[in-house]
Amino acid sequence: MPGYLVTIIAALAAAAVALVAVEATHRLMRRLGHRSLVMTELTEHAHRPFQVATTVLAVQFAVRFSTGYAVGTTARQVLLHLLVLAVIATSAWFVASLLVVVEDTTLARFRVDVPDNRHARQVRTQVVMLRRVTIAVIVVLAVGVMLMTFPAVRGIGAGVLTSAGLVGVVAALAAQSLLGNVFAGLQLAFSDAVRLDDVVVVEGEWGRIEELTLTYVVVQVWDDRRLILPTSYFTSTPFQNWTRTESAVLGTAEFDVDWSIPVQAMREELRRLAEGSDLWDGRVCVLQVTDATGGAIKVRALVSAANAGSLWDLRCLVREQLVAWVRDNRPTAMPRMRAEVGDAGSNLAWQWVQPRRAARPRADGGMPDDARLFGGGDDGNARSEAFVGPDEPADARR
Repeated sequence: MPGYLVTIIAALAAAAVALVAVEATHRLMRRLGHRSLVMTELTEHAHRPFQVATTVLAVQFAVRFSTGYAVGTTARQVLLHLLVLAVIATSAWFVASLLVVVEDTTLARFRVDVPDNRHARQVRTQVVMLRRVTIAVIVVLAVGVMLMTFPAVRGIGAGVLTSAGLVGVVAALAAQSLLGNVFAGLQLAFSDAVRLDDVVVVEGEWGRIEELTLTYVVVQVWDDRRLILPTSYFTSTPFQNWTRTESAVLGTAEFDVDWSIPVQAMREELRRLAEGSDLWDGRVCVLQVTDATGGAIKVRALVSAANAGSLWDLRCLVREQLVAWVRDNRPTAMPRMRAEVGDAGSNLAWQWVQPRRAARPRADGGMPDDARLFGGGDDGNARSEAFVGPDEPADARR
């Protein structure tokens, strides 16, 4: 029998044996892996690369050990070299698939569909970044090993090492921006400055971190636009992260009203609105007069919500309902320009409107709880402790 036929038959037989063995292993793992997440992930992600790598390795051994029947020295060496390259490539594919299995197994332990998912999003960001870096390293190493199988490349290795310093400097200067973004991406992943699904304000846009790579970050803006920024932006430019410590946030709604507004009545209306809405998380509901200059006063309603989306809807609801309340119940408190002609003693009926209900003072004469941002409750007292100035003792604020 001709030598090349023996080689072909040996290669086909080895491939068949490898395919049968891998299929049997796959079926066994599927049967035993119903209760094991690792087994399930291996059967889903690592089956195909393992099958290809095992088959190529078996064919390579069959061709190598059937040398006595090879067709010719040159053809045999070329075939073996191609098979070695295929073994290296498929092995790298298999190792990369194992990394995907490790990533999915790790991420399955941290749920992001729960209200308090800050730690889960942090782990998810770091695992995804690590997988991308590791896969890139595996690809580079595989290509390097494949190149080293060529004798010509091994022969010029000394010259390459000699000029590596100069080439490295030139490459670093040419890819300075790219390398800066890569290192910035690693810094973001492990410094916990920003994570996947964080709510941020960048470039005047409010959105959510949708994708975080080594070179760029994709921010999904609230109106479903995508803002793509280099990772170095987040290490060199200030930005707002609303969910770095927790998803609960505070928001304001401001009003310019007349000086005749009954502030306590408006404060009670804000409390009623907040308590009647499922958007409010029950933490903060404060109404304060923040400015009183010119012909109007500025009233700020501060409310809290469990997440940024709920806060946006709650702010809009508060703004809409309080505007309607002022219009329907306190029309004299709407913003206006005065030009009074007549009684200087303000005794005319149109010059003053008595409030329908007097404000309810506290028994101790202090400010009501819903008029205080830094105090009036556990959350306000904690906020007061956090914002004590460096030269002002905490006891002086009480």
